[in-house]
Formats: sequence, structure tokens, C-alpha cells
Amino acid sequence: MEKEVTPYVDQWEKDHIVPREVWKKMGDEKFLCPALSSEYGGIGGDFLHSTIVIEEISRTNHSGLAAPLHNDIVIPYIEAYASEDQKKKYLPGCVSGDIITAIAMTEPDAGSDLASMTTTAEEDGDHIVINGSKTFITNGINSDLVIVAAKDPEEKNPHQALSLYFVETGTPGFEKGRQLVKMGLYSQDTSELFFSKCRIPRENRIGEAGSGFIMLMEKLQQERLVVAIMAVSAAECILERTIPFCRTTIVSGKPLSKSQAVQFALVELAAEVKIGRTFLDKLIADHMEGRRIIIETSMAKYWTTDMVTRVADRCVDLFGEYGIMEACPAIRAWRDVRIMSIFAGTNEIMKQIAGKFMGF
Repeated sequence: MEKEVTPYVDQWEKDHIVPREVWKKMGDEKFLCPALSSEYGGIGGDFLHSTIVIEEISRTNHSGLAAPLHNDIVIPYIEAYASEDQKKKYLPGCVSGDIITAIAMTEPDAGSDLASMTTTAEEDGDHIVINGSKTFITNGINSDLVIVAAKDPEEKNPHQALSLYFVETGTPGFEKGRQLVKMGLYSQDTSELFFSKCRIPRENRIGEAGSGFIMLMEKLQQERLVVAIMAVSAAECILERTIPFCRTTIVSGKPLSKSQAVQFALVELAAEVKIGRTFLDKLIADHMEGRRIIIETSMAKYWTTDMVTRVADRCVDLFGEYGIMEACPAIRAWRDVRIMSIFAGTNEIMKQIAGKFMGF
């Protein structure tokens, strides 16, 4: 990260994209899909290897390199549910960086409520015809392979109508829309995707027809845990950049850190970050042991993302007048972390999920 990412982040933020060659360099160093077995080109690691990659990317103080989505959100669908032929076709390229992945669930009128999506997939002989649109798709521009969630219009039960499909870039009827301009995440290529009579082979379906909803539900535990790791790591990094500023900035003849108000603020922030880290580390261990922690990861996703927003906001205040400058290290983080409470299911949805599983 120090050699290949951090020195170039400012330019990528201006360009609003991370160059594809960076993904190749990540692949060369075996930082893509580290949990995959050597059979598919991986190092045969585990989720802890992925956690380390997520945390080190967070230390670059930008969110454009969406390797955590690729490594720990998209690839697990392929590893768990794809056929052996599909795995051999796609996974080696995912490890090397030749294939960048995305997952397309969100639609203009369907976000956290997957049952409301309207993109359709209809069988036509040996093919599937997909029609519809997706939006807010991370890696949308750079992606070579997209896992698309779509519904069988003939199936009335919305949970049994959903299936997942592989759609490759360049497939006729599949078009990438504009890159979306966001309040933060400047270098992350977020875009719209459009499907108009997009024909794919039937073998591009992942698993059995109608099993998509179950697949998504089974993998959302890890997705929310990944977001919590990103949130806690970002909070730690923001605080690590703020404390030295408070120690070295002189106001009224003394360092800011000697002010009681500033000391109280820093202690309060440090306490929240440490609480988040302690909770997170326990969940990582539980997840690696195969425990069912849907309630806890839902809680962690909402609490840690709210926490990092509070930390970023307070740290901008502590930077004072410097906090309005783009050069302030907290400014980019302040913009980037705000979205965390919205993606991967809004925090209100997280509370609903936890409440449901708690029997309320």
C-alpha cells in the first residue's frame, strides 16, 4: 500500500477512478482473494488474511480501491455456489487481477428491500434474457464480471423468483452507464448498469433457479462484518492522524492536547474506537469459527458505521480552521465514511433484522 497506492491516491481522487493496473499489482502480490485455495490460484488463507488486507487499505485514507468487495463479498458467492466449471473459468482471473468483479442488487426503486427488485430474467431455450437496470454498483466501470440478481416474472413468490447470474462485460445487451458523482468515495467507480434483452447462456446461472434470495441471505453476514471492519479501521486511522495534530499545534502558547476540552474529546473518541475494536475482534473470531451471528453483525454494522461518522465529524472540529481545507487528512475520511451507514443495508434495516431475530 505504501509503495503502490498511497502515493497515487490524490491523483486517483481527481481522476475519479483507480487504474486497472493497480488491481494487477494486488494480484501479483497475492492480496486478491487470499482465502481461496491454491487450486484456483489463491494462497489458501482464511478470513483473517482478508481482514488484514481490508485494514491496510483503510490506512491509505481513501476508499476507491474496492478490493474488499471483490475479495470478501463477491468471490464468496462464486466459491460457495458456482459450478466447478464456473469456478475454473473465473476464479484464477479474480486472483490475478485480470477479472474485477461487482455484484448488482440495488435498483433505482429497490435498495435494501431485495424482494422489490424489478430486473427480470426469462428463459429462452438455452439462454436467459435479462431486462432491467441497476444503480450504485461499486466497481461498475472497471468490472469484467458482474453477479446480477434478477427475478423470474412468472414466479409470484418474490423470494422464490430470485436467481443470480454471471454477466460478463461486453455481452450484447449489457451496457454500463455513467459513473456516478458522489459526495465522497471519489476514486471508487460507482455506476449504473443497464440490461436490454441481454442474452446469456443458461449455464451462467449460479446454482438452482430461485435460490438467489437464500444465497444472498447466507452471505450477508460476512458482507456486514466486512463493512464493520472497514468502519473500525477507518475510525482508528482518523484518530491516529488527529492526535499528533493536537499534540503539535500550538494555540495560545500551548499544544491543543493540553486543553481540557480537547483531552476530553480525544479520550471519548478513543474509548468509542476501542469498544468498536473489541466487539469487532470477537465477531471476526466467531465468524471464522462458523458461528451464526446474524444479530451481532447487524448490530456491529449499524453501531460501527455510526461510530466512525461521529469520530470523523468530531475530528474535523478538532482540526479547527485547517479542517475546512482539502489538505486536512480528516476531510476525505469525513466524506467517505458517511455512506457506510447506508450501503450493505441501511442502519435502520440492520436494526429491523436484529429485532426480528431477537423475537421482537
